[in-house]
Amino acid sequence: MSINNATPQDWDRLRKKHPAIDESLMKVYLDMADAEAEEEEEEDVVNNPDHYNTGSIECIEGIQASMSAEAFAGYLKGNCMKYLWRYDYKGKPVEDLQKAGWYLNRLTDMVENS
Repeated sequence: MSINNATPQDWDRLRKKHPAIDESLMKVYLDMADAEAEEEEEEDVVNNPDHYNTGSIECIEGIQASMSAEAFAGYLKGNCMKYLWRYDYKGKPVEDLQKAGWYLNRLTDMVENS
C-alpha cells in the first residue's frame, strides 16, 4: 500500500494503531524540549569560560589587580605565546588560536590605552 492508494479504512486503521498526540501531551513534549535546549546552551570557552567566573570578579581582573601594568602585559604576552605554541597539539586548534587572539586583543587594548 502507498499513500496514493490508501483507502478510508486504511486511514482509520492507521489512526487506531497510531493515535494523534493530544494537546496536553504535546505541551509536555514541547516543555521537555525547551528544558533540554536551555541545558544545552554552550559555554563560551574563549571569551567567558564558566570556570573563570566563580567569584565576585572575573579571574583575569583579579590577576591584573595583583600585578603591575608591566607584569600584567608580560602575563598577557606569555599567554598569547602559550596558546600559539600548543594550538596544533591539543586537538582544539581553532579554540586555542581564538584564546591566543583574546589575550592579544587584551594586550593591544592595554598598550593603546597607556
